Amino acid sequence: MDLKSKIRTVPHFPKQGIMFKDITTLLADKDALRYTIQKFKDYYNDKKIDVIAGPESRGFIFGAILAHELGVGFAPIRKPGKLPAEKVYEEYELEYGKDRIEMHKDAVQKGQRVLIVDDLLATGGTSRAAANLVKKLGGEVAGFAYLIELSFLKGREKLKDYDVYSLIDYEAE
Repeated sequence: MDLKSKIRTVPHFPKQGIMFKDITTLLADKDALRYTIQKFKDYYNDKKIDVIAGPESRGFIFGAILAHELGVGFAPIRKPGKLPAEKVYEEYELEYGKDRIEMHKDAVQKGQRVLIVDDLLATGGTSRAAANLVKKLGGEVAGFAYLIELSFLKGREKLKDYDVYSLIDYEAE
């Protein structure tokens, strides 16, 4: 199946010059969604994953479904102020300023192999911060899975120490 054909490109969103990759069209297509999850499952089925962690919000979608398919738990990674219990956080650099993500302290147990799943790899900042959170909790990052990789932004370079798997690659904007 040609997954790239299931993604809608929206010009100039959220700002002028950005060619936004809208995954809602893929999510609405039951066959494309099933195929996407099956591709992830096939790749990770024998990699001894204990937990899947997904950054909000679209990492929740693919991560939770894949966790169900692999028979493992799911740990949400959230923006500040969204998690009610004791948490750890990681700050990371944005183009202009900083941002922060958080996880519950009990989301990952020492020694667990954690797969980080998100919809999109761009610059790699969020993914690198997610890996640091997993390590702070004593987990081992088993790899990263993405629906889309914007390889022209070179985010994979920030993750060069890890297994990175993406289903769709955009080599240019």
